[in-house]
Amino acid sequence: MYQKSLALGFLAALAGVATAESDVHQLTGKTFDEFITTHKDQLVLAEFYAPWCGHCKALAPEYEEAATSLKPKNIKLVKVDCTEEADLCQKHGVEGYPTLKVFHSLNNVKPYNGQRKADAIHSYMVKQSLPPVSLLTKDTIKEFKASDKVVVVAYIAADDKASNETFTAVANSLRDDYMFGGINDAAAAEADGVKFPSIVLYKIFDEGKNSFEEKFDAEAITKFIKTAATPLVGEIGPETYGDYMEAKIPLAYIFAETKEERDTLTEDLKPIAKEHKGKVNFAVIDAKQFGAHAGNLNLKTDKFPCFAIQDTVNNKKFPFDQEKAVNYDNIKKFVKDFVAGKVEPSIKSEPIPEKQDGPVTVVVAHNYDQIVLDKEKDVLLEFYAPWCGHCKALAPKYDQLGKLYAESEFKDKVVIAKVDATANDVPDDIGGFPTIKLFPAGGKEPVTYSGARTIEDLIEFVKENGKYKAAVSVKEAGTEEAAPAATEKKEAKKEEKKEEKKQEKATDEHDEL
Repeated sequence: MYQKSLALGFLAALAGVATAESDVHQLTGKTFDEFITTHKDQLVLAEFYAPWCGHCKALAPEYEEAATSLKPKNIKLVKVDCTEEADLCQKHGVEGYPTLKVFHSLNNVKPYNGQRKADAIHSYMVKQSLPPVSLLTKDTIKEFKASDKVVVVAYIAADDKASNETFTAVANSLRDDYMFGGINDAAAAEADGVKFPSIVLYKIFDEGKNSFEEKFDAEAITKFIKTAATPLVGEIGPETYGDYMEAKIPLAYIFAETKEERDTLTEDLKPIAKEHKGKVNFAVIDAKQFGAHAGNLNLKTDKFPCFAIQDTVNNKKFPFDQEKAVNYDNIKKFVKDFVAGKVEPSIKSEPIPEKQDGPVTVVVAHNYDQIVLDKEKDVLLEFYAPWCGHCKALAPKYDQLGKLYAESEFKDKVVIAKVDATANDVPDDIGGFPTIKLFPAGGKEPVTYSGARTIEDLIEFVKENGKYKAAVSVKEAGTEEAAPAATEKKEAKKEEKKEEKKQEKATDEHDEL
């Protein structure tokens, strides 16, 4: 972030204007609403940040660059220091840093869902400023094609109401990600070698464009766009990882330590990626910066380059033998076998315990189905990490909970269990630690717990969501009487807030996928 003199910073904060050094407007609780109202006919992107936040520091130069590039578009970028303007940040629901929100007005606010790079911010905000579908002519289509890395143009006759409605619906659903244009000019379509009705995705990479000439169906069009817009061999990083996960397509990782090596492997493996496009996504990953992620794919973290495929839907890992070279011939065969279902997934698991001594049943990958998916029992499972502060704080309470059920009439119907999700492959979607889920007897879908981490609340959760409606009493079980629920919840919240602050700062210092 640019350093400003105290006087300039103070004046900018009061006035709500950008300084001579910056095109980003610094706002306060006194100036924010007025600024948004004054610019009600313009889009405003607001960043809510904390000066100590590592992610905010990394975003700062990108945000500044985007602010400058968006000036000609009359789109404003502002920022708010939440350590100074706590009430304003709380009013806008800020829970982490940085939080970015798009203001069409004070009453029309949407979360910013783009990447945190200057060109991505520019592209996202331009898309937000446009209608879902821009009506094009033979005079404007050339400029539109060059306006972003990926644009989607529909060539549809003006009287084809059904096709126009279908395309507009898709554009509305994907407008955060892509720019959409429509053209009804038959001469312009003919000049581009396109027939009515059809869709062409133009891009600045790979083959340059892809065409959709099938029957107009929203689901088919959406799949075509997402597939065609994904580079044959992309790059995995904090900004793109989520997109690859959401694609619901197996992801092939190419780990390499140097840019030269990544570029070489990209060119070598691109024909394989093209052959399996739509079935497997390929991407390189910087092994120097994110090499630890190889361990999550059951690869060694000290031997690069290496290769692995992840089934992102079922969270299964298929590491390529690290004793073999990562080259065209070897990877072509491996990927072909994977697509044909001939490659067995690698399962990381701790040894199955010889006996279960404690009040909490220990689950590992190799006994997961046997214990967790037991249709005769309600199973409460904690997914934890050994380093997690929240997990350590929960441990004695969770042990006590296990003891309560083990000594109750429900000992053969309710299982209190835990699994180290860093040492065992689990099929579940884990957003953080600890994650607690109840797997009701009868094979129903698991229910994720989101309440306070008190014994009373966990018991109530099992009672409400389990098949057996099992409830136990803390006092009747002979354990020490706990603090009143309200007090315990309050204290638990305080401890969670402290731990979250520590974790947030630690994460900011070391950005992870």
